[in-house]
Amino acid sequence: MHNDISEIIFTDERIQKRVKELAQDISNDYEGKQITLVSILKGATIFLADLMKNLSIPLSIDFMAVSSYKNTQSSGVVRMLLDLRETPENKNLLIVEDIIDTGLTVDYLCENLKTRNPKSLKICSLLYKPARRIKEIKIDYLGFEVPDKFVVGYGMDYNEIYRNLPYIGVLKPEVYRRK
Repeated sequence: MHNDISEIIFTDERIQKRVKELAQDISNDYEGKQITLVSILKGATIFLADLMKNLSIPLSIDFMAVSSYKNTQSSGVVRMLLDLRETPENKNLLIVEDIIDTGLTVDYLCENLKTRNPKSLKICSLLYKPARRIKEIKIDYLGFEVPDKFVVGYGMDYNEIYRNLPYIGVLKPEVYRRK
């Protein structure tokens, strides 16, 4: 365990097991259809890669980047940093997110994408932090609920660090209070 982590919430083994289960559910629901996975950069990239490897349906991928965080808190203002390269019109879109907490970012993304006439739009999130919820979001495929703690690892970061940890852990508060 990394010295800046106070506890491991989900081990790599537990994450991989749940990702396989999610992929099976998605594959079953979209049997005979093609989907476009819309990964939200940067945090969802590891989750996206593992999810893709376990899907048994035709798929394409695209990326969006948005920003709503400053240090460890949501600013409440969502900014689009990178939009889709391909048109989402008449496609089955599945947003792939690392964590949903306030719901503001995913709500913004859904409203934005709905205006572009996708065939369908669903959400897959590895983590959900209900204690922070501001906007009610329907998560179609959910990995785990997490407590109201600042988590890193498996793609999630603090100031671009800790993404490479193979597990999801709680960052010690003294680490982000140093700044």
